[in-house]
Amino acid sequence: MNQTLYVIFDGRAFVPEGKVKLRPNQRYLIRIESEIEPEQPATQVLKQLATQAIDTGISDLAEQHDHYLYGTKKR
Repeated sequence: MNQTLYVIFDGRAFVPEGKVKLRPNQRYLIRIESEIEPEQPATQVLKQLATQAIDTGISDLAEQHDHYLYGTKKR
């Protein structure tokens, strides 16, 4: 049996937002997924992008992106 439940963590326990069809005193496996991922500061994201761009070793990536992505002839 699989169900999707939305819950609130009150600091001690997970409290369902609505009615649930679960048996009391039964053991269940819960997978935790946050609906909202914490945002990274813009400077950290830009640093990661810059590092990745430098690591490619391609100096004309911006001008020739179609060539590198799709294999078209360089302009």
